[in-house]
Amino acid sequence: MSGHSKWATIKHKKGAVDAKRGKLFTKLIKELTVAARMGGGDVSGNPRLRKAIADAKGQSMPNDTINRAVKRGTGELEGAAYDEVLYEGSGPGGTLFLVEGMTDNRNRTVAELRKIFEKNNGVLGGGGAAAWAFDKKGVIVLEKDAATEDQLMELAVGAGADDYSAEGDEWHVTMSTDVLVSVGDALEAAGIKSKSSSLAFLPKSKKPLVGRDAEVALNLVEALDDHDDVQNVFADFDISDEELQKLS
Repeated sequence: MSGHSKWATIKHKKGAVDAKRGKLFTKLIKELTVAARMGGGDVSGNPRLRKAIADAKGQSMPNDTINRAVKRGTGELEGAAYDEVLYEGSGPGGTLFLVEGMTDNRNRTVAELRKIFEKNNGVLGGGGAAAWAFDKKGVIVLEKDAATEDQLMELAVGAGADDYSAEGDEWHVTMSTDVLVSVGDALEAAGIKSKSSSLAFLPKSKKPLVGRDAEVALNLVEALDDHDDVQNVFADFDISDEELQKLS
């Protein structure tokens, strides 16, 4: 799913391919529905919906499917009412996790996520158990060859971005949440296409993991990410390229 997470980087490094198209579509449809419910069906006045539609089209979702999801959100069609939820937990090696989700049954979701944490040496905690270790930021991801460092400095930072960094063959541009749309618009106006644009929880510091802890932490993220009600997983661990090669 879209969203800046350590898992997204790890999946890229391992060369993993998300073949679970049905699950991806389910997550995209939920985001379309909630975005339309929260901000209305007019994309010109609803940046979240505009982004959700762009993400869905980027995954070749049919227009009819997109339109139905939006109409369920605005109430023009009947459908499940999803609530946005944020769960906090801990994993192996003292790692901390934030799990964003959308559910039509909070009791079911929290019970299932608790089992996932417990099976992977983790604990699903209460409010405040992990959120303190993260900052909420806007993140734009670009292909490395989509922009030069000078362009990022001039356009992204010039429009209010805090920083940018090279992550493999990508640029990751970070900013406060309130300028995410304006920075994205500035890049788009210059003909620079982004891979993704999202609000994300970034760890204030990262815990290096090796060996069994690293393996279990990856398994925990994968199990959480695979759950139908989970939209994004954020964690504060870091695994070196060398360690990833050992695990793979």
